[in-house]
Amino acid sequence: MTIPTRTLGTTGPQVSALGLGCMGMSALYGDADRAESVATIHAALEAGVTLLDTGDFYAMGHNEMLIGEALRTAPAARREQALTSVKFGALRGPDGGWSGYDGRPAAVKNFAAYSLQRLGVDHIDVYRIARVDPDVPIEETVGAIAELVEQGYVRHIGLSEVGADTIRRAAATAPIADVQLEYALITRGIEDRILPVTRELGISVTAYGVLSRGLISGHFTSDRQLGASDFRAHSPRFQGENLQHNLTLVEQLRKLAEQKGVSVAQLAIAWVLSRGDDIVPLVGARTRERLAESLGALDVVLDAADLAAIEAAVPADSAVGDRYPSAMMAHLDSER
Repeated sequence: MTIPTRTLGTTGPQVSALGLGCMGMSALYGDADRAESVATIHAALEAGVTLLDTGDFYAMGHNEMLIGEALRTAPAARREQALTSVKFGALRGPDGGWSGYDGRPAAVKNFAAYSLQRLGVDHIDVYRIARVDPDVPIEETVGAIAELVEQGYVRHIGLSEVGADTIRRAAATAPIADVQLEYALITRGIEDRILPVTRELGISVTAYGVLSRGLISGHFTSDRQLGASDFRAHSPRFQGENLQHNLTLVEQLRKLAEQKGVSVAQLAIAWVLSRGDDIVPLVGARTRERLAESLGALDVVLDAADLAAIEAAVPADSAVGDRYPSAMMAHLDSER
Protein backbone atom coordinates (compact mmCIF):
# COMPACT_ATOMS: atom_id res chain seq x y z
CA MET A 1 0.00 0.00 0.00
CA THR A 2 1.18 3.49 -0.84
CA ILE A 3 -0.14 6.02 1.65
CA PRO A 4 -1.07 9.34 0.02
CA THR A 5 0.24 12.53 1.55
CA ARG A 6 -1.31 15.77 2.67
CA THR A 7 0.31 19.06 3.65
CA LEU A 8 -0.25 20.68 7.01
CA GLY A 9 -1.52 24.11 6.02
CA THR A 10 0.49 26.45 3.84
CA THR A 11 3.49 26.53 6.17
CA GLY A 12 3.70 22.99 7.50
CA PRO A 13 5.31 19.73 6.42
CA GLN A 14 3.99 17.10 4.06
CA VAL A 15 2.66 14.17 6.09
CA SER A 16 0.95 10.85 5.49
CA ALA A 17 -2.82 11.09 4.98
CA LEU A 18 -3.25 9.13 8.22
CA GLY A 19 -1.27 9.86 11.36
CA LEU A 20 -0.77 7.66 14.40
CA GLY A 21 -2.06 8.96 17.72
CA CYS A 22 0.03 7.22 20.37
CA MET A 23 -1.71 8.31 23.59
CA GLY A 24 -3.55 5.03 24.13
CA MET A 25 -0.24 3.16 24.21
CA SER A 26 0.49 4.78 27.57
CA ALA A 27 -2.64 6.07 29.25
CA LEU A 28 -6.40 6.51 29.56
CA TYR A 29 -7.60 3.38 27.74
CA GLY A 30 -6.55 0.58 30.05
CA ASP A 31 -3.42 -1.53 30.04
CA ALA A 32 -1.24 -1.56 26.94
CA ASP A 33 1.58 -3.89 25.92
CA ARG A 34 4.85 -1.97 25.56
CA ALA A 35 6.44 -4.41 23.11
CA GLU A 36 3.30 -4.43 20.96
CA SER A 37 3.13 -0.65 21.11
CA VAL A 38 6.69 -0.32 19.82
CA ALA A 39 5.98 -2.94 17.16
CA THR A 40 2.87 -1.01 16.11
CA ILE A 41 4.85 2.22 15.71
CA HIS A 42 7.44 0.32 13.67
CA ALA A 43 4.68 -1.19 11.51
CA ALA A 44 3.17 2.24 10.97
CA LEU A 45 6.50 3.69 9.85
CA GLU A 46 7.10 0.68 7.60
CA ALA A 47 3.68 1.20 6.00
CA GLY A 48 4.48 4.83 5.23
CA VAL A 49 2.85 6.62 8.17
CA THR A 50 4.99 9.64 8.99
CA LEU A 51 3.07 11.63 11.62
CA LEU A 52 3.38 10.45 15.24
CA ASP A 53 1.26 12.39 17.72
CA THR A 54 1.84 12.55 21.47
CA GLY A 55 1.68 14.79 24.51
CA ASP A 56 4.30 15.34 27.17
CA PHE A 57 1.66 14.70 29.83
CA TYR A 58 0.52 11.32 28.47
CA ALA A 59 1.36 9.13 31.49
CA MET A 60 3.74 11.88 32.62
CA GLY A 61 6.30 11.45 29.86
CA HIS A 62 5.88 7.71 29.35
CA ASN A 63 4.43 8.14 25.86
CA GLU A 64 7.28 10.33 24.66
CA MET A 65 9.81 7.84 25.99
CA LEU A 66 7.91 5.04 24.27
CA ILE A 67 8.06 6.87 20.95
CA GLY A 68 11.71 7.64 21.60
CA GLU A 69 12.39 3.93 22.06
CA ALA A 70 10.49 3.09 18.87
CA LEU A 71 12.42 5.69 16.88
CA ARG A 72 15.74 4.62 18.34
CA THR A 73 15.13 0.98 17.36
CA ALA A 74 13.61 1.64 13.93
CA PRO A 75 15.66 1.36 10.72
CA ALA A 76 17.42 4.64 9.98
CA ALA A 77 15.36 5.33 6.85
CA ARG A 78 12.09 4.91 8.77
CA ARG A 79 13.33 6.95 11.69
CA GLU A 80 14.24 9.83 9.42
CA GLN A 81 10.78 9.93 7.84
CA ALA A 82 9.04 10.26 11.22
CA LEU A 83 7.52 13.61 12.14
CA THR A 84 6.65 14.33 15.76
CA SER A 85 3.60 16.31 16.84
CA VAL A 86 3.71 17.17 20.55
CA LYS A 87 1.18 18.78 22.87
CA PHE A 88 2.36 20.42 26.08
CA GLY A 89 1.07 22.48 28.96
CA ALA A 90 -1.14 20.10 30.96
CA LEU A 91 -0.19 20.00 34.62
CA ARG A 92 -0.27 16.66 36.44
CA GLY A 93 0.25 15.52 40.00
CA PRO A 94 2.07 12.41 41.29
CA ASP A 95 -1.32 10.73 41.65
CA GLY A 96 -2.04 11.37 37.97
CA GLY A 97 -4.52 14.14 38.73
CA TRP A 98 -5.01 17.16 36.50
CA SER A 99 -4.42 20.70 37.76
CA GLY A 100 -4.77 23.06 34.82
CA TYR A 101 -2.54 24.32 32.01
CA ASP A 102 0.57 26.48 31.85
CA GLY A 103 1.20 28.55 28.73
CA ARG A 104 3.74 31.00 30.11
CA PRO A 105 6.70 31.54 27.75
CA ALA A 106 9.23 30.24 30.28
CA ALA A 107 7.12 27.13 30.82
CA VAL A 108 6.81 26.56 27.07
CA LYS A 109 10.57 26.41 26.71
CA ASN A 110 10.91 24.22 29.80
CA PHE A 111 8.35 21.73 28.48
CA ALA A 112 10.11 21.63 25.12
CA ALA A 113 13.50 20.90 26.70
CA TYR A 114 12.13 17.82 28.45
CA SER A 115 10.24 16.60 25.37
CA LEU A 116 13.35 16.79 23.20
CA GLN A 117 15.22 14.68 25.75
CA ARG A 118 12.50 12.07 26.17
CA LEU A 119 11.92 11.72 22.44
CA GLY A 120 15.63 11.60 21.70
CA VAL A 121 15.36 14.14 18.87
CA ASP A 122 16.96 17.50 18.16
CA HIS A 123 13.72 19.15 17.07
CA ILE A 124 9.95 18.74 17.32
CA ASP A 125 8.12 19.01 14.02
CA VAL A 126 4.80 20.46 15.29
CA TYR A 127 4.52 21.89 18.79
CA ARG A 128 1.29 23.05 20.42
CA ILE A 129 -0.28 23.79 23.78
CA ALA A 130 -2.88 21.14 24.58
CA ARG A 131 -5.44 23.63 25.89
CA VAL A 132 -5.37 27.40 26.12
CA ASP A 133 -4.09 28.70 29.44
CA PRO A 134 -6.85 31.14 30.48
CA ASP A 135 -4.30 33.24 32.39
CA VAL A 136 -1.87 33.71 29.50
CA PRO A 137 -2.77 35.43 26.19
CA ILE A 138 -2.41 33.01 23.30
CA GLU A 139 -0.13 35.56 21.65
CA GLU A 140 2.44 35.05 24.41
CA THR A 141 2.31 31.26 24.22
CA VAL A 142 2.56 31.21 20.44
CA GLY A 143 5.30 33.83 20.55
CA ALA A 144 7.37 31.55 22.78
CA ILE A 145 6.95 28.66 20.32
CA ALA A 146 7.97 31.02 17.52
CA GLU A 147 11.22 31.70 19.39
CA LEU A 148 11.82 27.94 19.55
CA VAL A 149 11.26 27.83 15.78
CA GLU A 150 13.86 30.56 15.29
CA GLN A 151 16.29 28.58 17.47
CA GLY A 152 15.71 25.36 15.50
CA TYR A 153 14.13 23.35 18.31
CA VAL A 154 10.67 23.40 16.70
CA ARG A 155 9.84 23.35 13.00
CA HIS A 156 6.15 24.35 12.94
CA ILE A 157 3.56 25.83 15.30
CA GLY A 158 0.26 24.14 16.01
CA LEU A 159 -2.79 24.71 18.18
CA SER A 160 -5.16 22.32 19.94
CA GLU A 161 -8.83 22.52 20.94
CA VAL A 162 -9.17 26.24 20.28
CA GLY A 163 -12.00 28.33 18.90
CA ALA A 164 -12.17 30.48 15.79
CA ASP A 165 -11.20 33.77 17.45
CA THR A 166 -8.19 32.21 19.18
CA ILE A 167 -7.05 30.77 15.86
CA ARG A 168 -7.17 34.22 14.29
CA ARG A 169 -5.22 35.79 17.15
CA ALA A 170 -2.58 33.07 17.06
CA ALA A 171 -2.22 33.28 13.28
CA ALA A 172 -1.71 37.04 13.55
CA THR A 173 1.23 36.35 15.88
CA ALA A 174 3.07 33.67 13.90
CA PRO A 175 2.41 31.21 11.06
CA ILE A 176 0.19 28.35 12.26
CA ALA A 177 0.46 25.07 10.36
CA ASP A 178 -2.22 23.02 12.01
CA VAL A 179 -4.99 22.88 14.61
CA GLN A 180 -5.70 19.60 16.38
CA LEU A 181 -9.40 19.08 17.03
CA GLU A 182 -11.73 16.22 17.81
CA TYR A 183 -13.64 15.39 14.64
CA ALA A 184 -15.63 12.29 13.83
CA LEU A 185 -18.91 11.24 12.31
CA ILE A 186 -20.59 11.79 15.69
CA THR A 187 -18.42 14.77 16.73
CA ARG A 188 -18.93 17.53 14.21
CA GLY A 189 -18.89 20.71 16.25
CA ILE A 190 -15.98 22.21 14.31
CA GLU A 191 -17.91 22.43 11.05
CA ASP A 192 -19.90 25.61 11.65
CA ARG A 193 -17.31 28.14 12.80
CA ILE A 194 -13.86 26.60 13.05
CA LEU A 195 -13.37 24.86 9.70
CA PRO A 196 -14.34 27.99 7.74
CA VAL A 197 -11.65 29.95 9.62
CA THR A 198 -8.91 27.35 9.24
CA ARG A 199 -9.67 27.13 5.52
CA GLU A 200 -9.69 30.90 5.13
CA LEU A 201 -6.28 31.12 6.82
CA GLY A 202 -4.73 28.09 5.10
CA ILE A 203 -4.41 26.07 8.31
CA SER A 204 -4.95 22.32 8.31
CA VAL A 205 -6.69 20.16 10.90
CA THR A 206 -5.34 16.99 12.46
CA ALA A 207 -8.47 15.20 13.58
CA TYR A 208 -8.25 13.11 16.71
CA GLY A 209 -10.97 10.86 18.09
CA VAL A 210 -12.00 9.79 14.58
CA LEU A 211 -13.46 6.60 16.06
CA SER A 212 -14.78 8.46 19.11
CA ARG A 213 -12.47 6.58 21.46
CA GLY A 214 -13.56 3.27 20.05
CA LEU A 215 -17.28 3.98 20.34
CA ILE A 216 -17.83 3.88 16.57
CA SER A 217 -15.09 1.37 15.82
CA GLY A 218 -17.56 -1.48 15.54
CA HIS A 219 -15.67 -3.35 18.27
CA PHE A 220 -17.17 -1.77 21.39
CA THR A 221 -20.02 -3.63 23.11
CA SER A 222 -22.46 -2.57 25.81
CA ASP A 223 -21.26 -5.28 28.20
CA ARG A 224 -17.59 -4.32 28.02
CA GLN A 225 -16.06 -3.84 31.46
CA LEU A 226 -13.90 -0.74 31.79
CA GLY A 227 -11.29 -0.23 34.47
CA ALA A 228 -11.30 2.84 36.68
CA SER A 229 -8.25 4.22 34.86
CA ASP A 230 -10.01 3.96 31.49
CA PHE A 231 -11.19 7.39 30.34
CA ARG A 232 -14.34 5.88 28.90
CA ALA A 233 -15.50 4.68 32.32
CA HIS A 234 -16.18 8.34 33.10
CA SER A 235 -17.11 9.65 29.64
CA PRO A 236 -20.78 10.66 29.28
CA ARG A 237 -21.07 9.03 25.87
CA PHE A 238 -20.24 5.63 27.35
CA GLN A 239 -22.73 5.73 30.21
CA GLY A 240 -26.03 3.88 30.54
CA GLU A 241 -28.76 4.98 28.14
CA ASN A 242 -26.32 7.25 26.32
CA LEU A 243 -24.20 4.25 25.39
CA GLN A 244 -27.20 2.20 24.30
CA HIS A 245 -28.39 5.02 22.04
CA ASN A 246 -24.95 5.62 20.57
CA LEU A 247 -24.43 1.94 19.82
CA THR A 248 -27.67 1.92 17.81
CA LEU A 249 -26.00 4.50 15.57
CA VAL A 250 -23.03 2.17 15.19
CA GLU A 251 -25.33 -0.64 14.08
CA GLN A 252 -26.77 1.63 11.39
CA LEU A 253 -23.23 2.31 10.27
CA ARG A 254 -22.44 -1.41 10.34
CA LYS A 255 -25.16 -2.11 7.79
CA LEU A 256 -23.57 0.36 5.36
CA ALA A 257 -20.09 -1.01 6.02
CA GLU A 258 -21.25 -4.54 5.28
CA GLN A 259 -22.78 -3.39 2.00
CA LYS A 260 -19.39 -2.00 0.96
CA GLY A 261 -17.46 -4.98 2.27
CA VAL A 262 -15.46 -2.94 4.79
CA SER A 263 -15.34 -2.69 8.56
CA VAL A 264 -17.21 -0.11 10.60
CA ALA A 265 -13.93 1.50 11.61
CA GLN A 266 -12.77 1.74 8.01
CA LEU A 267 -16.02 3.41 6.98
CA ALA A 268 -15.83 5.91 9.85
CA ILE A 269 -12.20 6.79 9.08
CA ALA A 270 -12.94 7.04 5.36
CA TRP A 271 -15.72 9.52 6.14
CA VAL A 272 -13.22 11.80 7.92
CA LEU A 273 -10.77 11.42 5.03
CA SER A 274 -13.55 12.50 2.65
CA ARG A 275 -14.06 15.83 4.41
CA GLY A 276 -11.14 17.52 2.66
CA ASP A 277 -7.45 17.29 1.89
CA ASP A 278 -6.81 19.79 4.68
CA ILE A 279 -7.87 17.21 7.29
CA VAL A 280 -5.45 14.51 8.49
CA PRO A 281 -7.10 11.84 10.68
CA LEU A 282 -5.12 10.47 13.61
CA VAL A 283 -5.85 6.82 14.30
CA GLY A 284 -5.33 5.59 17.84
CA ALA A 285 -4.32 2.04 16.99
CA ARG A 286 -2.56 0.29 19.88
CA THR A 287 -1.88 -2.98 18.07
CA ARG A 288 -0.65 -4.00 14.65
CA GLU A 289 -4.01 -5.62 13.97
CA ARG A 290 -5.95 -2.43 14.60
CA LEU A 291 -3.36 -0.43 12.65
CA ALA A 292 -3.82 -2.66 9.60
CA GLU A 293 -7.57 -2.24 9.83
CA SER A 294 -7.25 1.55 10.04
CA LEU A 295 -4.88 1.72 7.07
CA GLY A 296 -7.48 -0.19 5.07
CA ALA A 297 -9.64 2.95 5.20
CA LEU A 298 -7.32 4.51 2.63
CA ASP A 299 -8.68 2.06 0.05
CA VAL A 300 -12.33 2.88 0.77
CA VAL A 301 -13.87 5.10 -1.89
CA LEU A 302 -17.03 6.96 -0.88
CA ASP A 303 -19.17 8.40 -3.64
CA ALA A 304 -21.99 10.91 -3.22
CA ALA A 305 -24.55 8.16 -2.62
CA ASP A 306 -22.37 6.59 0.07
CA LEU A 307 -21.90 9.90 1.85
CA ALA A 308 -25.63 10.63 1.71
CA ALA A 309 -26.40 7.21 3.18
CA ILE A 310 -23.89 7.74 5.99
CA GLU A 311 -25.35 11.16 6.77
CA ALA A 312 -28.84 9.66 6.87
CA ALA A 313 -27.78 6.80 9.13
CA VAL A 314 -25.77 8.96 11.53
CA PRO A 315 -26.92 12.59 11.26
CA ALA A 316 -24.91 15.40 12.81
CA ASP A 317 -25.69 15.80 16.53
CA SER A 318 -27.30 12.35 16.69
CA ALA A 319 -24.98 11.09 19.44
CA VAL A 320 -25.89 11.78 23.06
CA GLY A 321 -23.55 12.71 25.88
CA ASP A 322 -20.71 15.24 26.05
CA ARG A 323 -17.37 14.16 24.63
CA TYR A 324 -15.63 14.82 27.97
CA PRO A 325 -16.72 14.66 31.62
CA SER A 326 -17.91 18.03 32.90
CA ALA A 327 -14.68 18.77 34.79
CA MET A 328 -12.65 18.38 31.58
CA MET A 329 -15.17 20.32 29.48
CA ALA A 330 -14.49 23.29 31.77
CA HIS A 331 -10.88 23.43 30.53
CA LEU A 332 -11.81 23.84 26.87
CA ASP A 333 -11.39 27.18 25.14
CA SER A 334 -14.58 29.09 25.94
CA GLU A 335 -15.10 29.57 22.20
CA ARG A 336 -15.32 25.80 21.65
